Amino acid sequence: MSGAAGKGGLEPLLLIHGLGGTRSIWEPVIPLLDGEREVHAIDMPGFGQAPPLEVEPTAANLARAVHEECSRNGVEHPHVAGNSLGGWVALEMGRFGWAASVTALSPAGLWSRPLGEPRGGGARMLLRDSAWAQAARPFLSLALRFPATRRAAFQSIAAHPERIPADAAHQLALGWLHGEGYDAANRAMRNHVFEPAGYPEDVPVTIAWCERDRLVGPPKRHRRPAGARFLVLPGVGHTPTWDDPALVAQTLLEGSAAPAPA
Repeated sequence: MSGAAGKGGLEPLLLIHGLGGTRSIWEPVIPLLDGEREVHAIDMPGFGQAPPLEVEPTAANLARAVHEECSRNGVEHPHVAGNSLGGWVALEMGRFGWAASVTALSPAGLWSRPLGEPRGGGARMLLRDSAWAQAARPFLSLALRFPATRRAAFQSIAAHPERIPADAAHQLALGWLHGEGYDAANRAMRNHVFEPAGYPEDVPVTIAWCERDRLVGPPKRHRRPAGARFLVLPGVGHTPTWDDPALVAQTLLEGSAAPAPA
């Protein structure tokens, strides 16, 4: 199954960020897709420039909202790729028949049971809730110009946080700090699981796990859609777009060209 041809005859590829991110996480990768796909990187509801949902922002509800936004903009039946929560949303778009193919980079939701309430820690706590963050917030942009600060702030999501440019690090930090939909989406994500049973057999699915992911572990086989291709991306962290843009681009191109399961 293929996506409908878009501008210039290229098939559309929709890119969906993870929890707390924005479409800016794909900036290192998009130039490498130029000429191969018609790329659409979006802000999910509640993040970046997109207003939050009025209903519980489960992955299924986020997928529905993303599909409706795509339809309004003439993006019909795209290939869909996502990272973390965005990977789960991509999988739901495939379930509903709204995706020509799905490529999920370290997707959320493939755990065996709901995770429950967050216990703190991680990059967002460091940037928002710690005493260091309270003192440093007025100087955040300046602080993130130092590689050591970026390593401390983003080591949970990147294998090489120092590769995140200072301006991109600042935008990422602001997304965690000010994402209007963060808390509701985090609760919804942690209170549900992805259900692989009955997944459409005609949707090619690639689950690409990041080898140095420090947030979630790889899913067991029974937690993945039947027939899904599974691979490990070497040397990259949970959000791999800055760690190795070329590897991510190659994975997205191969995933969006994969044949449907036999």
